Amino acid sequence: MKKVELGRTGQYVSQVSLGCMLMGTSTDEPTSARILDAYLDAGGDFLDTANCYAWWVGEQFSGGESETQLGKLLRGRRDRVFLATKVSAGITDLPAARAARRPDGTTDWDAVGRAFEGAGAAVIEREAEASLRRLGTDHIDLYYVHVDDRRTPLEETLSALDALVRAGKVRYIGWSNVRTWRLERIRSLAAANGWASPVAVQVQHSYLRPTGADVSSIAGAELLDWLDEHPDVSLAAYSSLLRGIYDDAAYRESTPIWRSYAGPDSETRLAAVSKVASSLGATGNQVALAWLLRKGVIPLIGPRTWAHYESIAPAFTLELPDELLSVLDNA
Repeated sequence: MKKVELGRTGQYVSQVSLGCMLMGTSTDEPTSARILDAYLDAGGDFLDTANCYAWWVGEQFSGGESETQLGKLLRGRRDRVFLATKVSAGITDLPAARAARRPDGTTDWDAVGRAFEGAGAAVIEREAEASLRRLGTDHIDLYYVHVDDRRTPLEETLSALDALVRAGKVRYIGWSNVRTWRLERIRSLAAANGWASPVAVQVQHSYLRPTGADVSSIAGAELLDWLDEHPDVSLAAYSSLLRGIYDDAAYRESTPIWRSYAGPDSETRLAAVSKVASSLGATGNQVALAWLLRKGVIPLIGPRTWAHYESIAPAFTLELPDELLSVLDNA
């Protein structure tokens, strides 16, 4: 698997990151172990989780299950991985958050957001220690603010994160689900105070372009343009395959994630993916992932089952010839 530099840190990581969100909940331990082993054997080393994963899977879960599962699976081989986790989206009111699920399967994220723990200094200090304990490690390689917290002064958040870096408990920091103007403000404050600054931003990004409402969780044109001008910040793309909609038209129409992409532009791009996939003897999901790799993005994959992982893995080494890349780029 190809390695890429994280920002301009000198730290190289596998370009495909393994999202471990459902390990310990929907994905049982034997399957989690099998997926992790296969990913490591393929040359992967960049693992992604969060302190809130995955409270929504069932009422018996409250968050932290993924970190606990990873901590168990990484015993004796922690040095083989670059480990990212997150803070600020832990849930303080689980019943309220669960009640925010609508009958059509969508979520009232404003309601969920009111139950987020936020990124105050006390939360960051407490949750970093809890994550370290669950992960069974003495340091976190990349620590994200999971959901940008506008209720807390940025100075408080950045100072607390910097304290973790100076203490050796965190190596690098990142930000997720953040507006471009906020990211610029974060970097300016960090530079002015000599604090650690984000080396990665994690947002939803895929081959299809969003056509729905402009939201901070999906990479828009402005953020992509900003990232092109700031190579010291890497783009880590979650939902890189939009939950597999490139290969399943029936599922595409039924899943809420499609609502942000539905329209003529996406239909044109899906046709291009299908054409390239047919030429290469690949699947649409594999082509979409390979396209992101050619663009220098760090895509996250989050397989729930072994079959999911097995269907994605060929994309790690799938080559897109220039003429087929042009088909995708010009759609």
